[in-house]
Amino acid sequence: MANRDRAANQLAEFKEKQLKADGIKTAAGAPVGNKNASLTVGPRGPILLQDHVFLDEMAHFNRERIPERVVHAKGAGAFGFLEITHDITKYSKARIFEHVGKKTPLAVRFSTVGGEKGSADTARDPRGFAIKFYTEDGNWDLVGNNTPIFFIRDPILFPSFIHTQKRNPVTNLKDPDMVWDFFTLRPETTHQLTFLYSDRGTPDGYRHMNGYGSHTFKLVNKAEKIHYCKFHFKTDQGIKNLFADQAALLQGTDPDYSTRDLYNAIEEGNYPSWSMYVQIMTVEEAEEFRFNPYDLTKIWPHSEFPLIPVGRMVLNRNPKNYFTDVEQIAFSPAHLVPGVEPSPDKMLQGRLYSYTDTHRHRLGSNYLQIPVNCPYNTKVTNYQRDGPQCVTDNQGGAPNYFPNSFTGPEDITASLESKFKISGDVQRYNSADEDNFTQVGTFWNKVLSPAEQSRLVENIVDHLKDAQDFIQKRAVGNFTQVDPEFGRRVKEGLGKALSAGQSSNL
Repeated sequence: MANRDRAANQLAEFKEKQLKADGIKTAAGAPVGNKNASLTVGPRGPILLQDHVFLDEMAHFNRERIPERVVHAKGAGAFGFLEITHDITKYSKARIFEHVGKKTPLAVRFSTVGGEKGSADTARDPRGFAIKFYTEDGNWDLVGNNTPIFFIRDPILFPSFIHTQKRNPVTNLKDPDMVWDFFTLRPETTHQLTFLYSDRGTPDGYRHMNGYGSHTFKLVNKAEKIHYCKFHFKTDQGIKNLFADQAALLQGTDPDYSTRDLYNAIEEGNYPSWSMYVQIMTVEEAEEFRFNPYDLTKIWPHSEFPLIPVGRMVLNRNPKNYFTDVEQIAFSPAHLVPGVEPSPDKMLQGRLYSYTDTHRHRLGSNYLQIPVNCPYNTKVTNYQRDGPQCVTDNQGGAPNYFPNSFTGPEDITASLESKFKISGDVQRYNSADEDNFTQVGTFWNKVLSPAEQSRLVENIVDHLKDAQDFIQKRAVGNFTQVDPEFGRRVKEGLGKALSAGQSSNL
């Protein structure tokens, strides 16, 4: 049929490549004589326990779903490479950057954040933008979003924040009271939620959005000199967003819109690409900067820390199988390589633990042996052994303890982390009030056009109107601190919603 795209024709294309059908076999490799019928006593049963073909099929089926990700459950992936186009070796000794023209294979997973695995691609939500670089020094995972900022700056709040984006534990429904109660009680969320309710909250597919490492990272060069860094990936396709009515329509007519768009573009040879940049800040600048440079709710102004070009990321291959290549791919900010290290960013520090811990729960202790997660550009030698789903030679006869006298793996001192000093009183510092509104005011006044401001207000009102009155008033107070005009327009919009017979008593 002429109107069928590459995604719709996947099975037909597979058939064209097959010379003949393969024979059915059990998981143990035994041939199956008849897959259409179970082994029964007479035509009406019962089934015999000795029917291993049936038991083999059902036992696997009962276990074929692994737990979905706690966040970023719905997503799409692809493979490609990063080609270095500019020399940044004065900042980092990471081998991925070692010379212009170097290409490193990679995998990418794009995703929504708050929805379940069956949710719509076009929901108003941040988009995950996670990259796994298969380098010679192991895998480097850059696990970010399509925004350069995030809702919170302290990871202890992350479980509560995600709970507000999920379902009310009593009604099992999304709950605007939960969402806006948290947002308004933690005003540092205002910067990100303003991005979220702007046009940027509903990108037109994954190809037309930027990606950001978001966190502050530390780059270390061969002389052990340190610079702080932020990573940016600018879409070469141009930024395109969906208006709220377009996104809502697609949620009902094509909930897999972004997944389909990415798959078809790659199958058609229209390979999407992104230009990679870094922002650089010296240690001295970080120590004297006017705000906390490790605060994930703030950006580094480009006028002070301009974008420095690094390379170009190209996606040129779709997954061979969604489950093996996308559902099982596991990213972690803790997967770093020499030359790239963590900064004191509290949110990054919290993620270093939580991601790997989640993968061990979800995929097993040997999740890094799964091919899509395996650091195949280097040989893994260590003292980790055994555990469920060990599918390698388990490092053969090598000793499993350290130190030892039998030529087991030794320290690689050239890869020691950089030295740094820390000082300060150990206590729980409440970061609730660290200038939550200045940068949001810049976004409102200098980034958004008048039409974009109007749509932002409309999108906020459309969701906030369903929250309780006292929460609405608190939200208006926060938006007023961003800019009095912003707060006034949100308040007026809620008033109109009330006069139209909807909730609000402002």
